[in-house]
Order: sequence, then C-alpha cells, then structure tokens
Amino acid sequence: MGKYDFDKIIDRRNTSCLKYDFGMQRKGRTDLLPMWVADMDFALPEEILADFHKRIDHGIFGYTDPDAEYFAALNRWTSTHYGYEIDPSWVTLGCGVVFGLATGVKAFTEPGDAILIQQPVYYPFREVIEDNGRTFINSQLHYENGKYTIDFDDFEKKIVENKVKVYMLCSPHNPAGRVWTREELTRLGDICLKHNVIIMDDEIHCDFVYAPHR
Repeated sequence: MGKYDFDKIIDRRNTSCLKYDFGMQRKGRTDLLPMWVADMDFALPEEILADFHKRIDHGIFGYTDPDAEYFAALNRWTSTHYGYEIDPSWVTLGCGVVFGLATGVKAFTEPGDAILIQQPVYYPFREVIEDNGRTFINSQLHYENGKYTIDFDDFEKKIVENKVKVYMLCSPHNPAGRVWTREELTRLGDICLKHNVIIMDDEIHCDFVYAPHR
C-alpha cells in the first residue's frame, strides 16, 4: 500500500450524498457539519480503485457469489487480528448490520416477544425491534465518572420480568466507546444461558479495538 493524503478535501455535494445533500430532510437545516464514522470523506486507496476498474472494464454485472478467494481473505483477517479460523459454513451474507439485526429478529422471535437492549445504543436497535412488532425492553447503561457500565442486576431482572427472548449486544459499544471486558461479557453470557436468551451481537466496530483491549 502506498502513502495517502488525508488532508485532501473532496466535495461530495450534489452526488446524492446522504450526510451532505439531505440535511434539510433529515435534520431540518443544512449548516451542520456531519462527523460520521460509517461514511468518511477519504477517497479509496488506488489499489482498491484499480480492482474496481478491472471489474467494471469487464463490462458484465451478473449474479455473483463468494468463492474460495473471498473466504480465504475473510479467514486471513480474522485469524491475523482476532486469533480464530473461519469455517465458510458459519457465514451468511447480508446487506449490512441493520438488515442482519432485522433478519435475526424475524428468525428467532415471534410478534410480541420481548427483546432487550442497553441504551444509549445505536438507534436502529430499537427500530428493528418495534418496526417488526416485537416488544422493546431497555436495561439502561450506568454512567459515572466518565464511563458507562452494565447494571447486571437490572439486566437479569428485566429478562425475567419480561420473558426476554433475545438480547442485542453492541461490542465494542456504539456510541459509548466501551470495549467490554472478558469478565463483563462472561457475566452477560452466563445470565443469558441461565434464562435461555439468544444473543445477537453487533461487532461492526471490532477493528477500532486497540491494545491492551481485545
């Protein structure tokens, strides 16, 4: 990989860009500076653009499926960064995190079933629960001395009282920025196992974990 200029400003207006061209529709004003994580303002590296151009120049865009090269790349990333191997039979492709959460909600629960989240959390968590006719349950994270922590007593109490079927975990947490410790995750897992609660885990920010966290 080469060196890249992260100071270059690229004007994205008038490209149907959600965060610049839809300010009025989404925020009621156009003078706010969007500071999104999932939609950055850096151009793709030349090496990646070259692969795109190669594919485009082929000229035909039919149906495709992941092949051995895809799974090898996936396995290389997870084994290098997280220390575990990927079996292709474990993998189901989806259109993104929110689509995956909604699919999981429909697959593992019935209308009216209770699903627990821990707010403040990525707002589509609640949307995919309520938009699919399930019951939203919140176990509020505790904020003190600049840090969010889990209220485990409340977590288990809410599960029991509401017969929770699914717990949506965000790890690392968005937007609190917490990388949950092994002890915290183990305790959450033990509670869910005890009450037969399925865990659906959004780990989209896993690459933003830095030593000594894992």
